[in-house]
Amino acid sequence: MPRITPRAYNLLLQEAQQCAALAPLNAQVELRIVRKRLDKLRNGSGRLLSEAEIAATVKDIFPQFSDEVIAEAAKTHQSPTTALDGLKFPVIFILSLVGLIWVINLPFPPIRRPVAKAAPLLLLPSFISMDSNYRQAVSKVEQADQLVNRSTSKEDFELGARKVTEAKKHLNALPVWFLGYEPVTYCNWFGCTWRFTFDEFEQARKNVGRMEAKVFQETNALKQLEQAEAAIQESKLDYQKAANPSEQQNAVLSWRAAIDQLTQLPPDTFAGRNAQQKLQAYQRDFQEVAGVVSSNERSSTLVTVAKQFAWHAAQSSQNPPHPATKWQQIEQSWERAIEELQKVPPEESQGYLQAQTLIAEYTQNLGQIRLRREAEEQSATALLKAQELIEQVIATTPDDPDQVNRSRVAAQLQGILNELERIQAGTTSYEKAQELQGFTRDRLDQITP
Repeated sequence: MPRITPRAYNLLLQEAQQCAALAPLNAQVELRIVRKRLDKLRNGSGRLLSEAEIAATVKDIFPQFSDEVIAEAAKTHQSPTTALDGLKFPVIFILSLVGLIWVINLPFPPIRRPVAKAAPLLLLPSFISMDSNYRQAVSKVEQADQLVNRSTSKEDFELGARKVTEAKKHLNALPVWFLGYEPVTYCNWFGCTWRFTFDEFEQARKNVGRMEAKVFQETNALKQLEQAEAAIQESKLDYQKAANPSEQQNAVLSWRAAIDQLTQLPPDTFAGRNAQQKLQAYQRDFQEVAGVVSSNERSSTLVTVAKQFAWHAAQSSQNPPHPATKWQQIEQSWERAIEELQKVPPEESQGYLQAQTLIAEYTQNLGQIRLRREAEEQSATALLKAQELIEQVIATTPDDPDQVNRSRVAAQLQGILNELERIQAGTTSYEKAQELQGFTRDRLDQITP
């Protein structure tokens, strides 16, 4: 640090200038010497100059230099420590006394017991602290008990939880070993009326411990209640936004799981009591939606079953021709599909519309299958009759050509051809009918002249 302060530098320089102004003309040289010395002290580093050192710096150049200015400049060099030198010993004494009292009031029996017997007044800070913590502990325990065990809202419970923490803090500040005898001394000396025994302390600790456990249980229950209510609201939104029955069903399942979570809350907790009050309304809303979804689900099931019968019928119809018995089975599948669709109630607008659309389509398919079955049955009957006629012609026609009644046989053969022509294309009898037609025409050509 500089050897002189800025204020001392200014004071000394101004006085040197006044001395030079009153001196002969060559005093400007002396002024420059003094200024140079002051600049060196201001820019240098080291200990601050004393009053005698300041005087030695300027007096040899200007003997008339003011002693008052030198003294005032020296005052600016006084450090705070120097200014407080007079208070050093009182401060040290007070700090030592405070330290001693602090040590005496440490919560250790080997220190406090002798002091309590010889000079209990020195334990006044401890007694004051104990009195304050005792009163705060009693008050906080009562408040916590009221708010936690008789809470009427979430806010009451949260405030009670804070009171439990505060009560525990004040109880922990009470020295357990000190309870029972030292407070008696304090009360005898100062006329206080409270007594806080070890049994009372233990009871208060137990109450706080029970309330801490209840706070933990209530906190978990409130968290479960909030999660369940959030899940219910989310399920409602999902149900409203559902684009198809499958999404509605998933939303209903989530809704049911959230309501089940509400029923599992402990009934003796605030959250459990609150959930019981809301549960009836939640279940009523759920039953309304579940009834609609159940009906939609039943309609969806009926449509799905009908589509299965229709698919089976369509698969069986491939690669015709088929016998009449198989066409009959296919016809029964279409009929069963239509029967399932007819079970969809008109109240289900979406499912009912889909069912009616499919009924129209399936009825058309059923009509085509019935026509094919009837054609198959008629063709089979015609083929069987034609074969019987052919057998009759063969049996009644003589082996001797001269004895054959050509006109009669020709009429019989023509009747066979007429019967074969009744057989429709696309039936199982059609190919055989074509063969028999060729055979019959050949015989007819042979007989006809």
